[in-house]
Amino acid sequence: MNKIAQASALPFRIYKDKLQILIITSRNGKKWIIPKGIIEPGDTDRYTALKETQEEAGVNGKVIKEMIGSYSYEKWKTLCEVSVFPLKVTEVYDQWDEDHIRKRKWVSAKRAAKKVSPKKLALLIKEFVKRMETNLIKM
Repeated sequence: MNKIAQASALPFRIYKDKLQILIITSRNGKKWIIPKGIIEPGDTDRYTALKETQEEAGVNGKVIKEMIGSYSYEKWKTLCEVSVFPLKVTEVYDQWDEDHIRKRKWVSAKRAAKKVSPKKLALLIKEFVKRMETNLIKM
């Protein structure tokens, strides 16, 4: 089976002293996910994570250097391997490239872990929360 490298951002903010995660709908609107995309030749994984977040979720921010983890899923008869990076949101756009096909929602980390697909992503969200609580994420 062929493999495709993808990068993803876990957009977050601290709002009223609480950690919130930004989740978005898949293109068909049936699942809650986080922004991700194929790493194009010449692009870095962190650049791809930021670019996809701008296009799919309509936010900008700072990609944290340290990867949270990765997960895999099958699509297009190919194995997609996704590297996940935290992204501290600094700007929220009123309009963005995919606002006509995606919804976005700020939720608690606990709620994000319950809503997202695939389940491996939920585990990565829980790992991110643990790192945030123990100050292991360098911003």
